[in-house]
Amino acid sequence: MNSKKLFIASDHAGFELKTELLEYAKQSGLEIEDCGCYSKDSVDYPDYAKLVAQKVLENSTEGILICGSGIGMDIAANRHKGIRAALIYEPELAVLSRTHNDANILVLGARFTDKYKAKKILEAWLQSSFEAGRHKERVDKLDS
Repeated sequence: MNSKKLFIASDHAGFELKTELLEYAKQSGLEIEDCGCYSKDSVDYPDYAKLVAQKVLENSTEGILICGSGIGMDIAANRHKGIRAALIYEPELAVLSRTHNDANILVLGARFTDKYKAKKILEAWLQSSFEAGRHKERVDKLDS
């Protein structure tokens, strides 16, 4: 699927789904670093979004963020220049987020995405890549 190292984090609401995706990644041969959180104890999602955003930028790779709705993680991650986080609920949108928007962080809402769909979304997201072309100029404007 993907040979790059990925970084993943969640808040307490996304902990169970993150655990499922880590197990799936291990079985699929993906290299994913778990950046927290490590239990269902309450934490602040912006701390984890910031950590993954920094690691994605420093390593020129991709990341995955999970919280209850996905909205908080998405907002927090997109505050970082160079991050294009996409909150995804369907595999088709995962493909578009990569091919048209060059998304470098996949965001999932654990309360709205079951583990089976999350795996399909992750597969679709990792199997897609940026088409550039007419989309490149638009994506370039995001950080200007």
